[in-house]
Amino acid sequence: MRKNFSVFFIALAFILSCSVFFGYAMVNKAFAYEYSYEKNEKAASATNLKTSAKSAVIVDADTGTILYSSNENAAYPIASMCKIMTLLLSFESIDSGEMSFEEKIVVSENAAGMGGSQVFLEANAEYSVNDLLKSITVASANDACVAMAERICGSEDAFVEKMNERAKSLGMENTVFVNCTGLPKSDQHSSALDVSKMFGELVKHKDYFRFSSIWMDEINHPKGRVTEISNTNKLIRFYKGCDCGKTGYTSEAGHCLCASALRDGLRLISVVISEPDSKTRFKEVSEMFNYGFANFESKTVISAETPLDFEVAVNNGKKSSVSVLSDRSVKILNKKNEKRVFEFDFIAKTKVKAPVTVGEFIGTLDVYENGIKIDSVSVTAAENIDAKTYFDILSDVTAKWSVVS
Repeated sequence: MRKNFSVFFIALAFILSCSVFFGYAMVNKAFAYEYSYEKNEKAASATNLKTSAKSAVIVDADTGTILYSSNENAAYPIASMCKIMTLLLSFESIDSGEMSFEEKIVVSENAAGMGGSQVFLEANAEYSVNDLLKSITVASANDACVAMAERICGSEDAFVEKMNERAKSLGMENTVFVNCTGLPKSDQHSSALDVSKMFGELVKHKDYFRFSSIWMDEINHPKGRVTEISNTNKLIRFYKGCDCGKTGYTSEAGHCLCASALRDGLRLISVVISEPDSKTRFKEVSEMFNYGFANFESKTVISAETPLDFEVAVNNGKKSSVSVLSDRSVKILNKKNEKRVFEFDFIAKTKVKAPVTVGEFIGTLDVYENGIKIDSVSVTAAENIDAKTYFDILSDVTAKWSVVS
């Protein structure tokens, strides 16, 4: 009897060890699949790219140049990618001083009662703007979206009007918003190109990246309850350079994804609408990224961080000239190994007279390629120049006397 009992446990131990081994193999296989998103980066040409999406595009974030597209202007439901506009208006409200990250918002029963993806906000409880934005960005929380909409415009309907106005200002010609969450509703639609336009505006807000790169976190509720959240965009963990994005899914919209990745100064935005499954959306967006990074680079023609290589004369200043800066950087999308030549034409304002203060308008700098103007930037003072005093003028005069003598 003891012998049979021992044999039984030996067999059981063997089965358990096999289960652990095969379970470990399956886990590693799944992880290898996720990590393979950034493999095969040497995509030869756009003709090798294929997509199952109804609408797809990859663009350079700085210039809006389209690198690859498929039916990019066709309008379809985009599910939770509508939240990109909700986030954009929220960050713009903060930038304008109308709201702060530390402000506490009382969540209405209407907002707390939203269905779909949510963080289960407590009705009539206070949450910080910071936590609500984190909930939207990481967990795609519908309840947090409506709470933000009601805070900014008083009601979701008024906020949706603002969403459509902002879309029009961005040239989103194939977009109509009906709610701020992306929950299914007739007439709500957008296109891959339009989504890339609004996401291109969102990534200009540096504070957005405080939330977009979070993989796992938690929301602490006023009554002590905790909701754990995890990012729906797997590429932030498994694709090198991907630091933000927004997923979306409804049975009507299919699997959608807008994501952005940054490498060596080149930021790309890739969008797919209505993929057949989640793995396909991540795979095809990754392939578009691979193509972009393998074939293109971002070149800085003028840097806003570095003084220009000329100075401008100053009348009646303690210093005879002032160093200058461009008010913004000028970047171009360049095919790798392609050489391009640019010309510059500086047009100074009529007279630069001391005193001069940092940031003061000095003139404009036009950028040309092959005789065609491609950009124009304002040039400002990079330093303060004080006006000459009476004693400075007297000193200049006496210095000239000594030279004559």
